[in-house]
Amino acid sequence: MRGGSPMRPRAGQGSSLLVFITGLMVAVPSAAFQAKDYELRQYETAKWVSTVIRGESQKEAMRQGFWKLFHYLQGKNEKEMKIDMTVPVTCLVKSGCTDFKISFFVPFEHQDCPPQPTDSDVFIEERKAAALFVRSFGGFASPEKYAEEADALARTLRNRGQPFHEDFFYTAGYDSPFKLFNRHNEVWYFKK
Repeated sequence: MRGGSPMRPRAGQGSSLLVFITGLMVAVPSAAFQAKDYELRQYETAKWVSTVIRGESQKEAMRQGFWKLFHYLQGKNEKEMKIDMTVPVTCLVKSGCTDFKISFFVPFEHQDCPPQPTDSDVFIEERKAAALFVRSFGGFASPEKYAEEADALARTLRNRGQPFHEDFFYTAGYDSPFKLFNRHNEVWYFKK
């Protein structure tokens, strides 16, 4: 992976553009609105490779899920094809649930026909177009820090009368664990 500071998607960038954050391809919103302490982004329909880890802590689920998906990228798929790493790595967090869905964005060149996983715990999903409220923060993100940031975003959205799905949120990590400075993390709530 190449180093560098995170680039933020700009309003008007289409999902067909290749944008690199710390040297990796990234899912790009088709439009974005920047408020004081959050963004509203519109993402187009896209495919993600995912796995669900059940009954573990969020931290352990992220570790296990990351490696299952990384093996898919390294050729554990029907075509035995190596696929470039992308960001963000997302984790679906549901209130009161110990199942966590970990996902990698499928690179643009494989969106039409991604290689099918050979691990039965890994699957390709199509996420429908959606508007997301996003709060960004730096540093090393723990499950507790993600929850704290999600709570802060939820409070802000409630205070501003913004309707959103409150029963789940996504975490989004953009950096390798070896990157020490200028780290970029996000929490996402889906707009109603």
